[in-house]
Amino acid sequence: MRARMNTRSSRLMVTFSHPFALAGYADELPAGEYEVIVEEELIGELSFEAYRTTATYLIVHGRGRRVGRTELRLITQQDLKMALNRDHRFDTK
Repeated sequence: MRARMNTRSSRLMVTFSHPFALAGYADELPAGEYEVIVEEELIGELSFEAYRTTATYLIVHGRGRRVGRTELRLITQQDLKMALNRDHRFDTK
């Protein structure tokens, strides 16, 4: 019998056309492509398989004196959506 996974992670790429900032972080990040990791856990009380998001991370690669370092920034999906919406509004002006 196969053991059932209780957690799962998915990765997606997002692209910012303009420099942007995220709530909770003081610095502005440059335009570019960023990887996002979404972690989810199985909701065990249901009669069907369903997952809830437990964490969302934006991967930020170091630049300047921090080249070679990678930072996982804990963000909310709402903050990510807001930043992407702001970025897209720049393109429609």
